[in-house]
Amino acid sequence: MALPELIEIVPLDRPVRTEIAVPGSKSITNRALILAALGPGETTLPGALWSEDTQVMAAALRELGFAVNVAPDPREPGNRVITVGGQGGRVPRAGTVEHPRELFVGNAGTAARFLAALVCLGRGVYRLRGVPRMQERPQAALFRALRELGYRVESPNDRLPAVIHGAGARAAHCEVSILESSQFASALLLCAAAGKWRVTVSGENAEESSYVALTRKLAAAFPRSGGQFPIEPDASSASYFLGAGHLIPGSAVTLRAPPATDWQVDAAFPRFLPLPASLSRRDELGDSIMTAIVLAPLARQAVRFTDLGRLRVQECERVQALRTELTRCGAAVAEAGDTLTVFPSPLHGAEIETYQDHRMAMCFAILGLKIPGIRLKNPACVKKTFPNFFQKLAAPPPHGLGAELREATSGRVLRPDELLAE
Repeated sequence: MALPELIEIVPLDRPVRTEIAVPGSKSITNRALILAALGPGETTLPGALWSEDTQVMAAALRELGFAVNVAPDPREPGNRVITVGGQGGRVPRAGTVEHPRELFVGNAGTAARFLAALVCLGRGVYRLRGVPRMQERPQAALFRALRELGYRVESPNDRLPAVIHGAGARAAHCEVSILESSQFASALLLCAAAGKWRVTVSGENAEESSYVALTRKLAAAFPRSGGQFPIEPDASSASYFLGAGHLIPGSAVTLRAPPATDWQVDAAFPRFLPLPASLSRRDELGDSIMTAIVLAPLARQAVRFTDLGRLRVQECERVQALRTELTRCGAAVAEAGDTLTVFPSPLHGAEIETYQDHRMAMCFAILGLKIPGIRLKNPACVKKTFPNFFQKLAAPPPHGLGAELREATSGRVLRPDELLAE
């Protein structure tokens, strides 16, 4: 059964001791899928996240002619073991001017950006499109870089939908700005070796961008001739459960398998609990800064969150969304430029608009474990990166938080099988 359109989170009434397993990293999974497709042999990815974003990427690779096999992962129901038949830098299928090869990217920024670079290595015509929100999100810096490399990209407003004319590998140089998204640079760097491209990354904090660094480290460590590459757990997803443990006094929440590397910037999240007086989206945390923002009204002092500009052009206008929904719960929040300052505040329940944004839903679900009356609209949007999030929230310790989730309109307690977002 599908998740109801409106659910209520019942606060935990006692400390919880649990060891949580979270699914694989979305950022690593979608990067690894591209690298595996470009490689010369067959690569197996155990622990790969299986969610809307990674399903979109796997489907697109199949549409392009790559062999992609998906099998259950016995260690984690939210993961799969994915095997990709690499083509050594070749893209097997293409379309024509009259009938471009159609690729649907949903609202997956990684798929939209990484596939735009990948299809340049094909020999034919491709059309990328997404959901309406994806077609509002920026692409211009990436398209400019691809044109600089000599590829033809047709888009009247430098956004999706776009028609891209692949011309195979061509030795060339480009410069790409990451002011709006680091995914532009990552897309080019993933394909650079196969495309014979030289890529210069520019923009604010270009040399230290955590997600660009992730791409470089991943590409350097990836097997050269096929083999196996395990995907580590998602640090951003872990932040919700670690944040819940911080909210409920006396709790001890740990990760069954923490990330094995320092590649994911959000692996640093536990170091910022209790919350400090200031946190930067650019320099200190990635997507998990949203978790910190939602926890902030319950902090001991005001917390200033800086460098939030990129949050405005993601799944929703996240800065505005966070301010609006926290205010709806009674929080005092000040917005100035790309900074939010959140003040200690007495909170109350509210009906939370999730804006079709998985992270908004998961952040406010955690707040509901402390504050009575938090109700979430469209909770199924978590399927984008964490389909079994609510199942883990409700599972009894020692492998869940033991939370009670109800259908908000009837008050009926939801069964485990009703909590999977599909």
